[in-house]
Amino acid sequence: MICSDNSETSNNSNLHVLAISGGVGGAKLALGLSHILAPEQLTIVANTGDDFDYLGLSISPDLDTVMYTLANLSNKQQGWGLADETWSCMEALTKLNTESWFQLGDKDMATHIYRTSRLKEGATLTQVTEELCTSMGIEHRIIPMTDDKVSTIVQTRDGELAFQNYFVKEQCKPSVTGFYFQGIEQAKPQKKLLELIQSDQLSSIIICPSNPFVSVDPLLQLKDIKQLIKQQSAPMVAISPIVGGSAIKGPAAKMFTELGLDCNCVGVAKFYGSLLDGFIIDTIDAKYKTAIEEMGIPCLVTQTVMQSLEDRIQLGKDALNFACSL
Repeated sequence: MICSDNSETSNNSNLHVLAISGGVGGAKLALGLSHILAPEQLTIVANTGDDFDYLGLSISPDLDTVMYTLANLSNKQQGWGLADETWSCMEALTKLNTESWFQLGDKDMATHIYRTSRLKEGATLTQVTEELCTSMGIEHRIIPMTDDKVSTIVQTRDGELAFQNYFVKEQCKPSVTGFYFQGIEQAKPQKKLLELIQSDQLSSIIICPSNPFVSVDPLLQLKDIKQLIKQQSAPMVAISPIVGGSAIKGPAAKMFTELGLDCNCVGVAKFYGSLLDGFIIDTIDAKYKTAIEEMGIPCLVTQTVMQSLEDRIQLGKDALNFACSL
């Protein structure tokens, strides 16, 4: 297995780590892992259930957040979008009374224009993502969970909403009653994802601290993925995105509460259940360690709130060493 050591990069180059990421929280840990593992040792697979078309453009929010973060181009204060962004195009569109509830910065717009153009030419989302990563100088592999269209639908007391309408347009205000993933039955897992999950060179699967319902579950619901994970001898370890009863970023805690589930790290562990070989919780939630281990899931208590690059790297090391111990 790949275990972290005192050097910046582990030297077990024949083994590989798969990191499952949503947006901001997942991208933070993905960045930490990229500072520990060489490009040939790490693949980051990003959720595409959030993807949607807007103003005629193909938008992939989670893929873009992971790419911008690893390229050191992201707006570090908000965790998404690009640093030093300008908004001239959106301001002009607003004056034309064009829909503008989803704000796209001028530099960010270039990414979406390129993606849209290449997809129309027949390129796959995987190919476009690889091209974008190359242009940004990203050496670690970032892949979409599928090249097919999957759309997360949020069921609320006020009716069904496409995810971005719920998340951005409605600011997560409607009360959630459930979720489903439109197109999931027909979608094929990305080829490299399938190869890795079935590979004997896979060292561990790390579920980054992302929203279980809308960032991780779309990938887990892809055909055969859960079964293949259970058959894989490499351990799957998740980091709780719920710390002290709250989500560090996003509506995960609100969703747990509205669905009548435990709004704490135990609720997250229950959600993943038998898929997990290990679970990582923050020191503030140390009191839940016993309850999680009574579920048959080994539990590590450590600092999971990532405020600095050093925090991201340290949590990456903790996750890799914990996986190595299982």
